[in-house]
Amino acid sequence: MSRIAKQPIPIPANTEVALSEGVLTVKGPKGTLTRAVKPDVVILIDGGHVTLMPKDDTSIFSRALWGTYASHVKNMLVGVNAGYSKKLILEGVGFKSEVKGTDLNLALGFSHGVVVPIPQGLTVTAEKNNITISGIDKEMVGQFAAKVRAMKKPEPYKGKGFRYDGEVIRRKQGKKAA
Repeated sequence: MSRIAKQPIPIPANTEVALSEGVLTVKGPKGTLTRAVKPDVVILIDGGHVTLMPKDDTSIFSRALWGTYASHVKNMLVGVNAGYSKKLILEGVGFKSEVKGTDLNLALGFSHGVVVPIPQGLTVTAEKNNITISGIDKEMVGQFAAKVRAMKKPEPYKGKGFRYDGEVIRRKQGKKAA
């Protein structure tokens, strides 16, 4: 049984939640998010709360989706009201990042520059070697941050590459002089 989904989810002020034909729509001050939902979970919108229940309590699939959809609804409500952001830090001599139009241009020590198109709905800023990715969709922000980080993961000897803000890279000692 999901402990997360048992509690009703409060709807903040200036936010509308609607469910029609298997599509959950959340409108807020920062924008609108939609998500297709399966009929295995019953979503009730009453007053200032959203309540979720599995349609069939004996089905493992519907009980698994119960907590998942509760987390999705909470993330959507936070996204349309406050938004999400991730910060990446690029370390290394000669490594550079800049935003040009709808592209993120990276110089990562390869023989060529790397151009990453920024998805619609995300805002990316690059100051010195700090890249901030922000948007209302938590999945989209996290996915784009992971895609950029995968271009040059931090290596354990000198720590060169992309790392998340607050991420600690375990360093290795390297060769010892004889």
